[in-house]
Amino acid sequence: MKKIRIQDYLDATYLKTPEQAGISKEDTKKNVQKLIQECIDNGFVLAMIRPEFVKMAKEMILKADSDVLVGTVIGFHQGIASVEEKLKEAQQAIEDAVDELDYVINYTAFKAGAIALVKGEVLAGTKIGLDHGKKVKWIIEIAALTDNQIAAISRLIRDVVVSNFDKNQLADVFVKSSTGFYKTTDGKPVGATFKGMQIIKDNAGPLSIKAAGGVRNYKDAIKMIQLGVSRIGTSSAKKIADGKDTDAGY
Repeated sequence: MKKIRIQDYLDATYLKTPEQAGISKEDTKKNVQKLIQECIDNGFVLAMIRPEFVKMAKEMILKADSDVLVGTVIGFHQGIASVEEKLKEAQQAIEDAVDELDYVINYTAFKAGAIALVKGEVLAGTKIGLDHGKKVKWIIEIAALTDNQIAAISRLIRDVVVSNFDKNQLADVFVKSSTGFYKTTDGKPVGATFKGMQIIKDNAGPLSIKAAGGVRNYKDAIKMIQLGVSRIGTSSAKKIADGKDTDAGY
């Protein structure tokens, strides 16, 4: 069996606002720069950052003559922005030369039965991404959903994409587990679990899948890859790549 190069699966992530981290805007910028440099130095797939840092990230990566990709989040982190607002945010990121768009799906609307709205945003958001040669991921926030809802929203995304896009584009669309920012009660996981990712896999194929949040060591990362995960989003990519455990929430 071919040895897994874990770096080829890691999306190194920094998404905290200054307020969430309790630090200044300048220190936040420094943290993002540190993350990007870490991606360059370690050959991680992608730096996942907030939209306002995309230009800076692309400049750093270009200067370093690196192949690291830049991803950003759209409608983060609650997913309740309108379709128009999400598309505007995505368009700006595309103009800033982003490589991948990770949308937070409106899971609140989905749970309320507004299925047409959710289908519409999946279609529009996926189209603007694929039309510009970008990979598109839909974050479903599994901690906010029941197992049946995880399965149903994964099928919804799959059906919209399969019905409207060329089969050669399907692998460029992902169902992604979590934002890492959802607040749970009773100590329940906020991010990817093996059970949750299996449900997504069983219902999202032939789309790709991404586990975000909750993968805290090399062993679990390998297990996720063997399950069928194509990407792992983590704020502790270096520790995982080095075989160390992490207690980071995302």
